Amino acid sequence: MKEFVTYPEKVSEFDFFYLKNIFAYQFGYDIADCVFDNSNSFFIQRSINTNRIRNILIDNNLFLVLRAQDNLFSLTLDSAKKIKMCSKSPRFRVIIPYDIAKVVRYSGNVFAKHVIEVDKSLRAGDQVIVVDSDDNIVAVGRLKLSAEEIIEYKRGVAVIVKERNKNEGNP
Repeated sequence: MKEFVTYPEKVSEFDFFYLKNIFAYQFGYDIADCVFDNSNSFFIQRSINTNRIRNILIDNNLFLVLRAQDNLFSLTLDSAKKIKMCSKSPRFRVIIPYDIAKVVRYSGNVFAKHVIEVDKSLRAGDQVIVVDSDDNIVAVGRLKLSAEEIIEYKRGVAVIVKERNKNEGNP
């Protein structure tokens, strides 16, 4: 199987500034300052074809993915944990009941009727952290509906889950 990204390389000052500003655009400067606190721990992988940054790694673990189609980040469980530490509930979160969280940890998406609370500033297409009532990370995914629609609707998929936290506590 052919690799599509380069071997991890240390992030340069310019690339660190570039990535931090994309993150700030997507999540806010306060969260970007907290998440991108130390450039020494970040490594990047580039696309072999375009030489553009695709993956951001910390300690050889995938931390963020820079999407080619819109040049925004997709979250992983590691980045969700860091964002959760840097923000107060319900910011960037979709909160679901504990019994539904047990199901979502292993399969399926989050439906609008199961959402207890949601960050009102979120829009359709935004990256979100799915948490249970105790603010434990359940999954990360992409909103299918806006926050207003999630509150209003009682049918349909609210969050398309991308990665699940199969552990009961935080990752």
